[in-house]
Amino acid sequence: MKNHHVSRKAKVFSACFFLVIIGLWSTTIEAQEQYAYKYNVTSNGEDTLYYRCLQPDNLCSGKKYPLVLFLHGAGERGNDNETQLKHGSGLFLNPVNREKFPAFVIFPQCPKKNFGPFITEPSNFNGSSFPETFEMSPFITQVKNLLDDYMSKPEVDNGRIYVIGLSMGGMGVYDMVCRFPDLFAAAVSICGSVNVQRLPKAKKVCFRIFHGEKDMAVPVECSRQAYEVLKRCGAKVEYIEFYGCDHLSWNPAFNFPDFMDWLFEQQK
Repeated sequence: MKNHHVSRKAKVFSACFFLVIIGLWSTTIEAQEQYAYKYNVTSNGEDTLYYRCLQPDNLCSGKKYPLVLFLHGAGERGNDNETQLKHGSGLFLNPVNREKFPAFVIFPQCPKKNFGPFITEPSNFNGSSFPETFEMSPFITQVKNLLDDYMSKPEVDNGRIYVIGLSMGGMGVYDMVCRFPDLFAAAVSICGSVNVQRLPKAKKVCFRIFHGEKDMAVPVECSRQAYEVLKRCGAKVEYIEFYGCDHLSWNPAFNFPDFMDWLFEQQK
């Protein structure tokens, strides 16, 4: 019995040691991911924009690369310049994707005082309640200025500028493509929302729209209606709805078979 007891203690110790090692390994991987996305900050004198940027591996002089703008959800707002990497950043760090789709990837962080494209958080997220015209938020203003700076770089292909966003960021995707339709080759909105009266302005942008059928935060009708309006306008648009999925539809969206292939084949 005594030997058996010692054996059990040893097993427990070994299991705990293994879990500690796995935890340290996971933390190291996360740190490596955050390090790959370089810490940046910019200011217009009134507001500060924190953002992270991933550059292509083996950046070649004289070669042009696509640029991906990623707009996060409401839960990732702040000023730590880390939380915005919570969803989606791993897509572009996958070694196969980095080799196959080299690109500049920008993750700006929206401050808590703003709500993406809106100065303050809307009372509900049904796009029909959004105004058709409204003042551009300080966050979107700074993001546009940041894009202009990057598009002036000789390494950036201005014909392959892409924008992806989820939830609040999906609303930001619609806002940006409606305000600056000539800027983007492709847009991906995941569980986003928009006043559909704005969408004809963006009919020349290639769209992919994702939404969960059981979304209780942002009604699935928002994406269904956006798809119908864009389709009637003659836009190149695809709509993918995940049956039984709730608000976390970015998880199956990021795992959609040709998510990256579709994005990077688009060009103006």
